[in-house]
Amino acid sequence: MILTEHYTVKQNDFVNAGKVSVEIKKILRDTGIPAAIIRRIAVACYEAEINLIIHSYGGTIDLFIDDDGTVSMYFNDCGPGIPDIEKAMQQGYSTASDEAKSLGFGAGMGLYNIKRVADTFKISSSPKGTHLFITFKAI
Repeated sequence: MILTEHYTVKQNDFVNAGKVSVEIKKILRDTGIPAAIIRRIAVACYEAEINLIIHSYGGTIDLFIDDDGTVSMYFNDCGPGIPDIEKAMQQGYSTASDEAKSLGFGAGMGLYNIKRVADTFKISSSPKGTHLFITFKAI
């Protein structure tokens, strides 16, 4: 393991929306990850971070960079869960609040974009929370 980082994201914290993604992008650049891979990771991380802010009661983001060049990210929240993951994966489907939409968030592209750019995408959800695991081969 080359690096591990842990972040906490708060519900409805629109003021800080995207800050974790920017921090992770800097770390990846400093680690020497190729720019094309960083762009894909940044898209996925931003979308997942925004989903934590908009749709959850708050959660965590964990970043791991392995010796073999794999970048892994875990996004975990403590509820309320996604009632229909298949529907939530569809382009344009959104359950974002009017407040989130008025701020320019909640276009319904988050999970779709994350899956599109990640090499591995695993998601599970229940009323106790949603757990997303994604990976990228950086080398």
